[in-house]
Amino acid sequence: MAESNPSPRIFLSAGEASGDYYGAQIMTELRTRLPQLASFGLGGTEMAAAGLDRIVRAEDVAHMGITEVIRHMPRIYGEYRRLVASIKKRRPDIAILIDFPDVNFRLARTLRKLNVPVIYFVSPQLWAWKRKRLRWVQQRVNRMMVIFPFEESFYRARNVDATFVGHPLAQLPLPDVTRSEYATKYALDPSKNWIALLPGSRRKEVKLNLPEMLHAAAILNAQGKYEFVVPVASTVNNSYILNFLQDPIYYSATKPRVILVDDAREALHHARASIVASGTATVQATVIGNPFLVVYRVSPLTFALARHLIRYPLEIPAEKDKDGNLPIAMVNLVAGKRIVPELLQDRFTAENVAATLAPLLADDPRREQMLADLAEAHFKLLPAAGSSPIAQVCDAVEALLGQTQAASGRISATSV
Repeated sequence: MAESNPSPRIFLSAGEASGDYYGAQIMTELRTRLPQLASFGLGGTEMAAAGLDRIVRAEDVAHMGITEVIRHMPRIYGEYRRLVASIKKRRPDIAILIDFPDVNFRLARTLRKLNVPVIYFVSPQLWAWKRKRLRWVQQRVNRMMVIFPFEESFYRARNVDATFVGHPLAQLPLPDVTRSEYATKYALDPSKNWIALLPGSRRKEVKLNLPEMLHAAAILNAQGKYEFVVPVASTVNNSYILNFLQDPIYYSATKPRVILVDDAREALHHARASIVASGTATVQATVIGNPFLVVYRVSPLTFALARHLIRYPLEIPAEKDKDGNLPIAMVNLVAGKRIVPELLQDRFTAENVAATLAPLLADDPRREQMLADLAEAHFKLLPAAGSSPIAQVCDAVEALLGQTQAASGRISATSV
């Protein structure tokens, strides 16, 4: 490997909770290799704690859906301009862009114009829709580091330098907190089964998903058999979720006991089953092996457009459900079949959620089958033996830095 700059300036951009988590891991690993690293850009609280000089906070730009982004466009565009200005002023040696395509693809254009090498980690779902953006990847991205196995063949068939590095969550050990310790920490009743509710990592997702989850919780808990835990993402304030929990309008029966918790993985590890909004949390549930169902709701316009636009390539075998919807849960795409139920948009009702979750809470063959299917999907997400996704991204950073340094040396020698 070429010798790299020992004190590089690196631009990072991650606009969502999962990207913030991955970005913090990348920064921590890079600092062990490049102690004089200077980093700046867009990130959340975890990246800030890892040392990122935040030009823009992720929590200020994390919006979702077509109509939602349009409503927030003036603010988002203002923050985007601040990021562009920082890139032009500080001239990074390399950039790491993590998911968040609506902002990151445009940042990649600026970076490319400045001859800054770009590593894109966690591919946007161009294989599902907005495939015209593929040309942006071809033109603006030096290395695409993908976390789902079918993505590598999709990109390589389309002349993109892509590598499947495994999913960062797939290698993590199970949480080591015991059930009794967890019960004590959150004042939970260890004699009851716990159900995890994961409404999403953005305020708009919480607003659209959590109320129906609470209705379902009230139905499930009609006999007082369960307690419910809600992990709070780093991009959402506790107080925002508490407003929902304290509003009696969301409970159609006896109010269930719902507790806010800090860590999604711990909640999934100790829950009997879970209700999970589509997104990274579905992968967390998969690798932990927690039976779950997937729910999601967006604005009617966003859903109608997405339903019309989503098309999967041959690399992803997928069948429509009885309502004509293609699967959206990543675990179902990785498995190549529907192993987890999906309740989307109008089908996402409290009654449907309660009825669908019931077999997963009982000692039922459907629960046992899902556990086996989740274990198989988990295996497909693992990186090659002896490697890790974060280490492979950092290897790519050092390699590109070395190439850039070598190219600069050649240019200097030629000019002399």
